[in-house]
Amino acid sequence: MVQGGFACAAPCFVYQSLAVCPIEKMPSSDEPAASESAPHIDQQDTPDGGCCRVLGPWTAAELTLQPVWDALATQLKALSASTSGVAGVWDLREIAQLDHLGAQVLWDHWGRQWPEKIELQPAQRALLERVAEFSVDRPVPVAPGFRQSFLKLGEGLLEIADHFTGLVVLVGRLFLNLVKLARNPREGPWRDLSGHLYHIGATALPITALVGFLIGVVLAYLISQQLKQFGADAFIVNILGISLIRELGPVLAAILIAGRSGSAITAQIGVMRVTEELDAMRVMGIAHSYRLVMPRAMALAIVMPLISVWTTLAALLGGMLAADLAMGITPSFFINALPAAVDTANLTLATAKSVVFGVLIALIGCHFGLRVKPNTESLGQGTTASVVTSITVVILVDALFAVLFKSIGT
Repeated sequence: MVQGGFACAAPCFVYQSLAVCPIEKMPSSDEPAASESAPHIDQQDTPDGGCCRVLGPWTAAELTLQPVWDALATQLKALSASTSGVAGVWDLREIAQLDHLGAQVLWDHWGRQWPEKIELQPAQRALLERVAEFSVDRPVPVAPGFRQSFLKLGEGLLEIADHFTGLVVLVGRLFLNLVKLARNPREGPWRDLSGHLYHIGATALPITALVGFLIGVVLAYLISQQLKQFGADAFIVNILGISLIRELGPVLAAILIAGRSGSAITAQIGVMRVTEELDAMRVMGIAHSYRLVMPRAMALAIVMPLISVWTTLAALLGGMLAADLAMGITPSFFINALPAAVDTANLTLATAKSVVFGVLIALIGCHFGLRVKPNTESLGQGTTASVVTSITVVILVDALFAVLFKSIGT
């Protein structure tokens, strides 16, 4: 006889694998071979009290069969209603097979504690102890109070401050690296720069042109509906010119590059963290900011104004065609009226904004890439945070430019 008590309560444990534990069967003169019958419990009366003999294969293959489970559930319910169903002697020695699912069914029937009297083999006890170990109550989540909310707010503010500090440090290192490059340009990462110019700039031309063209068409159609009401068809050139050249062209190009190239920058550097290439560079004495951050920042600073102009031209082309179809504004009139409607300072301001957008997108992408932890989950989170932060910063900086330079080009 083995007596034991083990108090443990929990929801049913989920097993990813069902390791079947074959148990040597001890033949009985009263019962046929246990492996030939379905899983069941034979309740007998003995001089020492009730005895529950567990027979049959208690495995997932048997217990997941609906008829077998229905019959066993009915029997377990009847045993729970009787006094000897739990308090009597439990004999598991004649069971054919027992896996984690069968052990969990027995453990739940026992009220997640050991019966007072139980007879079983060592392998069976080890299996039941493993089920009991993982059948634990999950703590009930406490509703967040004022203190928890305040601490969470402080944690968020500290995290934002940490990111801002890291970004400022990255800007300082970029400035020092540019000074180093100016002093010794022969040792600069020019091959990396040319590669980034191609991958970030040249390959982005089709998508930016397509999106810009469609935005121009949509704007022209929407504006034409309003201008027709007042007979001010010719002013569509002024509205499209100012909105596309000064604001929408640079911002739209920056958002597309942030989602396309900013995420790629974070993913590239993050994969280098996962594969320990960053650690190897540090061991070899290669500065991350000089070989990884500076080439990407320089490439985006050069490419963004060009992509901005390219996107603006595509949007103006779409708006010009839509204006011709919707309002009868000929392309020749549109082209001749555009220089008079839009001051050259707007193009200069848009170019300056694009340079700032490009540098910020590169720095944010590198910042989150360098902070990736060596696991795939952190890589995905860093890439997502990089794109969201880049787009948010682009919009905020554009609003700042609009306020600071509101008197320029108007």
